[in-house]
This record gives sequence, C-alpha cells and structure tokens, in this order.
Amino acid sequence: MPDSLPLVFGAPRRSKPPRHFADLDDSGRAAAVAGLGLPAFRAKQLANQYYGRFTADPRQMTDLPAAVRDQVSEALFPDLLTAVREIETDAGETRKLLWRAVDGTSFESVLMRYADRNTVCISSQAGCGMACPFCATGQGGLQRNLSTAEILEQVRAAAVELRDRDGDGIAPAARGGRLSNIVFMGMGEPLANYNRVIAAVRRIIAPPPDGFGISARSVTVSTVGLAPAIRKLADERLNVTLALSLHAPDDELRDTLVPVNNRWKVSEALDAARHYADVTGRRVSIEYALIRDVNDQPWRAELLGKRLHGALGPLAHVNVIPLNPTPGSEWDASPKPTEREFVRRVRECGVSCTVRDTRGREIAAACGQLAAEG
Repeated sequence: MPDSLPLVFGAPRRSKPPRHFADLDDSGRAAAVAGLGLPAFRAKQLANQYYGRFTADPRQMTDLPAAVRDQVSEALFPDLLTAVREIETDAGETRKLLWRAVDGTSFESVLMRYADRNTVCISSQAGCGMACPFCATGQGGLQRNLSTAEILEQVRAAAVELRDRDGDGIAPAARGGRLSNIVFMGMGEPLANYNRVIAAVRRIIAPPPDGFGISARSVTVSTVGLAPAIRKLADERLNVTLALSLHAPDDELRDTLVPVNNRWKVSEALDAARHYADVTGRRVSIEYALIRDVNDQPWRAELLGKRLHGALGPLAHVNVIPLNPTPGSEWDASPKPTEREFVRRVRECGVSCTVRDTRGREIAAACGQLAAEG
C-alpha cells in the first residue's frame, strides 16, 4: 500500500517536513545517535524522554550532557508544529487546537475529557482528498500527508496538556489526568496515508521507551472504506478498533455522500470490515452521520440494520452521529424524533446502535471548520 492512494480526488502537495526523532524506529534511532558520534545508550535515553516523559526539547533533558543538547536538538528535534489557535468549551473539557506546520499547512486536533477516559482526536493529513460533500475537510481538498512525527506530536501535546493542565476557569473534573484514547478521526483519510499512520500507531501502542504505551483497544482508526487498505490493516494484527464511515447503506446515495464508493461499493467495504473482524476478533464501529431528509429515512435504517446483521452480525456497532453543519452548508442534522426512530429500527434488526455524544458545536469542532476559518 503506497503512502497515498492514486485516487481521482486530487494528489497531495509534496512537502517534506524535517526529520524528527518520532519519525524513527528503534534501528533508525540507533543510527541517528551513532551519526552524531554519541554512545548507543543515548538512543534509549532520548526515547525514554520523548515517549515516557513527553519531553521534546533536549535542552530540558537533564540526563543528557549539556554540551550535546544543542546538537541533538538541531539534528533530531526540530520544531514541527505551532499551535496558532486554541478554543475551549464545556468548562475546559473540550479543547480544539489549530496547528501550523513548518511549510504553512494547517490541521486540527481535539482533546476531550470524559468521566471515564481522556480522548484526543488527531489528524493524519492536512486536508482530505475524499471529497465527502457534508464534511468541512472534504470541502477544502487535500494539501498533503502528515509525517509520522507530525501525527505523534499531536498525541504528545495532548498528553502534556492533560498532565499539566490546571488553573482558573477549568472545571475540577477537567484538571490533570492521563491520555487514554486516540482516535484517527480528525482531518484526512488515515488509510490514504497508510505507511505513516501505521508507523504512528505502532509507536502509540508500544510501551515506553518505544512508544506511548496506549492500549491498542483504545486506538481507533477510521476510514471511508478503502477496502484493500482495510484488509491490509487487518493483516498487520495491531488489533486497534476499526471505524468504517458508511453514512448510507445503499450505493446510489453513498456514491454521492462518500465518493470513494464509486471505486469500492458498500458490499466491498463491508466484506473488508468482516475480514477485519474475523482476523482481529474486534467489533467494527460503523459511523453514520445522520443528515436531515438525506439518509435518515426509516427504510434506510432498516436496510442498514439488515446489511450489517448479514455482513457482521454481533461484530457491528453503529454510531449515529448528529451532523455538525458547516457554515453555508445545505446539510443539517436530523430532528431528534427522526434520530430516535432511526436508532430504534436499526436495533430491531439485531444490530447494536447508539447516538454519539457531540462535543464542541459552538467551537466549530467538526473537522476542518477551524482551519477553514483561517
């Protein structure tokens, strides 16, 4: 699987970020340290600092000799991301960041605190080439793939924020804590940046000093249905949660809502999802953004339930997502009675179905909205 699939939705602009320590695997770290003329044990020392202590500035690494800190900083820890805008809501429990990379591209992450978990939603691309018309990111098109380090820096920043946050205006329940969940549901199609996303996932789930030590079961990778990449992800046996953004159970509508359906139809996406479930034993999350008078009809709820029951059985769970409309869009969320009836009909088919908690409507938390605003 190449880093980006040659889809008709536009190729990424080629811009290569500087090499960062987080781009390197164990052998790469060893080679980089050797190239600086440092003893081999420094590679593990740096990894412990980055993944174990969330430190990305060698000048703050007190176990590193002062004489080499500048050299290590310049060679392995370039500044990759700058937070250019931050917005909070829910008494500090939801926090959205607009990041700017060294080449000027921008993307977003959202940190969400719940009673039982702390979740960061991260981006895998700057923009997106999948062209889904109801999605703010899709409307903006694809700029480029993110590097592995740019992905991991979003995770590290969230972990630092949770560890250090305190102060006036922040609800006590939103202070302190540890990062527990990672969802690749920000900007971009993760499986269209396959190699870098997989490298990032491996470092997210590996225990320190090789990674952040997040449980694979607490990592979710979403996709609009790139069937070959879903099958390849299954065969990686990483056992992360797969989220398939379906949004319509019939090809006629999905061809419009999710244009990649013109290449891989609903049946192909569900077959790949079944392969994922069979290989990993994990339940597949089916994402369904409910759009007023578009995909919320009772017959579509029944068709969705029947197709999922046949394809995945008990290994399917539907997340109904009330649409977060983007400014100027013709799309709107379904009324609550329609939403409740949709969920009821899916459940009647023997398929688990719940409505996702929506966070941050007042801070433009739909992916791509903040970047679109500038």
